[in-house]
Amino acid sequence: MATQPSGLHMKTPPPRRKRRVALWLMLALSISLVAGTVLLSNDMRHLRTLAALSGYDLSLQVQQPERTPPQPVEVAKPARQLPVKIPPRLIEVPQPELAGNFLRTWRKSGPDMCETLRKAGIKMTQWRASAMGSSAYECSFQEVYKEDGERPLSSVFLIIRGDRKGAIFNIRAKIVGPARDSAGRLDPSFMRVFETVLAQSHWLDFHDTLSAIRELKDVREEGFGASVVFSREFSSENSFNFIMTIKAAPGPQIRTRAYFSTGRWMPAPDKEISEALPPIFR
Repeated sequence: MATQPSGLHMKTPPPRRKRRVALWLMLALSISLVAGTVLLSNDMRHLRTLAALSGYDLSLQVQQPERTPPQPVEVAKPARQLPVKIPPRLIEVPQPELAGNFLRTWRKSGPDMCETLRKAGIKMTQWRASAMGSSAYECSFQEVYKEDGERPLSSVFLIIRGDRKGAIFNIRAKIVGPARDSAGRLDPSFMRVFETVLAQSHWLDFHDTLSAIRELKDVREEGFGASVVFSREFSSENSFNFIMTIKAAPGPQIRTRAYFSTGRWMPAPDKEISEALPPIFR
């Protein structure tokens, strides 16, 4: 019977027990890694929860980094304002000379209007009481170019009526047989009367009536409490009347006129009386 050589030995497989130990070690290591990752994640909140359930205090073991509070932002302080001195009278009494900017008024008094017309070459009389014995005052101008006995064939007449203080009531004019140019328009010597009167009133919205007067056409303009009328007489085809007046207007015109009335305003106190009052009333 043949015998095997003594130098050759057969390899035997590792025991089954050692394989199991190695497998359990690898499984335990994997579970430890996963558990540690879970506990340390989310800012270690899971670890704190587990420690709280087990009664273990982690405050001595794990210290959170100290957070420095945000520094307050310095706001620039506003510059100190000087006290405002309030005048003793906040509302000034309206000045009558400015009323023409808001009201339909005569910009000039009767005497001033007559003087302006005289400077324009229209020989107006002085401002005086009416010859009819009434309380009205007036100044007038009349020029007769042609006449037949006591009847003027060509003339111009202008009169301005008002009161003693110079307030104008109305302005009237009449022309009879006016001279005309070759185109049938009013002669400049007659036209100068209407041009001067309308210019002195400063009613710019009525200046278009001059074109109708120059053509000797009837015209009537009304607006903002005033009216200008130029019309041919019914009884005479060669006579024309002119009326310029301010009428009493309702509504806003009356309220504005009342605002500029000095009788509705209390005069400002004298300086001595004002200084005698307590500071709060000055």
